[in-house]
Amino acid sequence: MSGRHQNRFVRAPGGFERVEACFSGVAFAPHRHDTYAIGVTLEGVQSFDYRGAARHSLPGQLVILHPDERHDGRAGDERAFAYRTAYVAPALIQQVLDGRPLPFIDEGVSGDPRLRAPVMALLSDYDRPLAELELQDALYDLATAMQAVAGQARPLGATNRRAALEARDYIEARLDEGLSLDELEQAARHDRWQLSRDFRKLFGTSPYRYLILRRLDKARDAMLAGRGAAQAAADCGFADQSHFGRLFKQSFGLSPNAWLAAGAHDRSIRTPSRRPN
Repeated sequence: MSGRHQNRFVRAPGGFERVEACFSGVAFAPHRHDTYAIGVTLEGVQSFDYRGAARHSLPGQLVILHPDERHDGRAGDERAFAYRTAYVAPALIQQVLDGRPLPFIDEGVSGDPRLRAPVMALLSDYDRPLAELELQDALYDLATAMQAVAGQARPLGATNRRAALEARDYIEARLDEGLSLDELEQAARHDRWQLSRDFRKLFGTSPYRYLILRRLDKARDAMLAGRGAAQAAADCGFADQSHFGRLFKQSFGLSPNAWLAAGAHDRSIRTPSRRPN
């Protein structure tokens, strides 16, 4: 792999977040997503620390990281590594599983054939947006395959989905405000601590983490549109740029400037040499 392919990522077209990336050396500092990160290694050795152990994914192997699990990212040898990843909201998986626990693939790396087809349905045809029904079918197949591989069949205790959804909508409508669990309790008409538990069941993260990630998403969009990091931080409700920078790196594994630099590449230099099939 030539040097021109290193340290870059490209988003796929469409509203569903899919990324193809290539990095050498230490790629990401320890961080967490509020989504599943579900991907395939294309080239090299994709290594990361996850749940207390070093994991290594070779070309063709799948990487499935649970929401809110801390992990990093690095090349497993002297070569660069390339991968594709889809970021899947836990609520989309919950809608398919209808009240069962979010599936947990403990090792983070899998070669299970039950997972391969639905993951590739999301990631193989990367140059076009996924049609809505196509995406829904792929997510259904993915959720049921993950459930089968994880071996989880027990239903959760009663979950107030209405309250959790109303709390989410309340947060998204007020991203720039300082919110409290008291406010969410009033907005959702549901006990604050039960609401906090139900929110985690449905979205895989806490209300506060959800708020921070949505603010960071908004700030990323602003920076991609040409706004400076300091202005984006101020516009999106962060106390100061240093606070913004710390939260950004904790969530995405890169500083805002490094993230912008890695994404400043034309689609024409995207690595085509080994397409998943």
